[in-house]
Amino acid sequence: MAKVFTIPVVPSIGRKQRERTSDPRYVEGQRALVEAMKYLAKADPVGNRPAIELLSEHVRTRFRMSDSPLMSDSPVK
Repeated sequence: MAKVFTIPVVPSIGRKQRERTSDPRYVEGQRALVEAMKYLAKADPVGNRPAIELLSEHVRTRFRMSDSPLMSDSPVK
C-alpha cells in the first residue's frame, strides 16, 4: 500500500487576498440562461419543465453567487 506524505504549510496571514472581480462573460452567460428559462416557461411550462430544470441546475452549479445579471456593469442588455 502506498504512503501519502503531507507537508503542512502555514498560511501567510499578512498576504493580501486577491479581490474577486466578475467576468462579464459569466454574467452574460447567466443572463442568457435566465432568459432561456423565461422563454421556455412562457411557451409551455409543463412540457418544458425538464429543460427548465436542466438550465436551472446549470445556473446554480456553474456560476458564482456573486455574479448577478442584475448588478452587472455590462453595456449589453
